Amino acid sequence: MPNLTRILAGALIALAVLLGIFAWTLSRRPVSHPAVPAAQVTFPVVVAARALPAGKPITVDALRVQSLPINPNGAFGDPSMLAGRVPTSDIGPDSPVLEAQLSSGIAERIDPGQRAIAVRVDESNAVGNRLRPGNFVDVFFTLKRDGNGGNGTGAEIDRSQARLLMSKVRVLVFGNATPGADNPGDANGMVRTAVLAVPVADVDKLTLAETSGRLIFALRNPKDDEVVDPNAFAPTTGVVKISANAPAGDVTQDSTRAAAGEALDELSGAEGNVAARPQTAPHIARPVTRVAAAPVDNIEVIRGGRAETVAR
Repeated sequence: MPNLTRILAGALIALAVLLGIFAWTLSRRPVSHPAVPAAQVTFPVVVAARALPAGKPITVDALRVQSLPINPNGAFGDPSMLAGRVPTSDIGPDSPVLEAQLSSGIAERIDPGQRAIAVRVDESNAVGNRLRPGNFVDVFFTLKRDGNGGNGTGAEIDRSQARLLMSKVRVLVFGNATPGADNPGDANGMVRTAVLAVPVADVDKLTLAETSGRLIFALRNPKDDEVVDPNAFAPTTGVVKISANAPAGDVTQDSTRAAAGEALDELSGAEGNVAARPQTAPHIARPVTRVAAAPVDNIEVIRGGRAETVAR
């Protein structure tokens, strides 16, 4: 009997230990909460209210905000952030407008009427490679007279010169530098190109000056608003003649001037460029032939002050 009691007591103790271990295990488990249905979680996403064609700026009235169960990568939550952006491909109605579908990079930093032009630079003509994107520079150029011509016989310009070409030109890219970057140059420290925002009417003279001479960039304070007055110089005729009946004030005037081109003698202001242009031939009156009174058998003919008598 005593042995049975001890066996029963041992069994109860073992059961109590097992129950204690089970209770401790339950206390270690995380408390589970009821799962929220995924359909109840929505995100405000800007979608196209109508079809957005590629290449045309987006207006705010063409957008609306819609609650979607997903938040696509590159989506927008405020339509004002998309005003003026340009799609690179067509965007259908009710489709989310994503960053990957919009034009970006240098093109977005060019003002209307300007073009991005890359020019060659080195340390000696680019302020010791200290330019940064966003800086403003004055572009000077030098032209060296070709001595082989001699007194205008074959030389394209009559004398060597250095002049201001364009003022307050914005630097878009310098070497590998981008806005906010600390390193302005390439990995080996050599900068070879700079991208400038240039008015389209001035692209001709910039490319011609770079090809025929050498460019110098002078860094300037962005608060300095002094620029070249184009009205102080006589207009150039261009390489291609512009029609006299071209509409005045045409919105494509700058593009038309760029299409007319720029000649090196006009860019340099050479004194002989006026004589080199085609001139209208002066009107020369033809000699008048007069018939004077003469005998019946002869006729006197006067040509250029010389009288001749011919038989009838």
